[in-house]
Amino acid sequence: MSDSREEPDVELPGSSGYAATVEVQPERVGRVRTAYAPDPDGDPDPGEIVWTWVPYEESDGRGKDRPVLIVAREDQGTLLGVQLTSRERAGQPEWLPLGAGPWDRSGRDSWVGTGRVLRVHPAGMRREACALDRARFNRVVHRLQQVYGWR
Repeated sequence: MSDSREEPDVELPGSSGYAATVEVQPERVGRVRTAYAPDPDGDPDPGEIVWTWVPYEESDGRGKDRPVLIVAREDQGTLLGVQLTSRERAGQPEWLPLGAGPWDRSGRDSWVGTGRVLRVHPAGMRREACALDRARFNRVVHRLQQVYGWR
């Protein structure tokens, strides 16, 4: 019997190698530029929700393809992002309600997690979903600035 969380044999973008999506320590990433700059060019940009492989919090080598809000661009060409979920997260302070949007084909409400920051390589992105509106992007960035001291 197989584990329902078992990953397929097909390697997903962002799951390994130089373009792997990894969790970072947000207090140690250096200068963070959070300028809202979506551009529907197929590359991830701050303000966009993209799909990439995200490692599970257990850091056991497993993960899942999921939506990630890109919040900042790093000098070396990588980006910083925070994951989204459609699982109810009300009452959990590290999760901000985001509402519904075109990144979820079922139209479900989503939450964005501010407790983990991910480094996304442009080659590790599976697809660009949409741009988040500036007001919701600014709300997420403001929370990250409060929590991690980003300026």
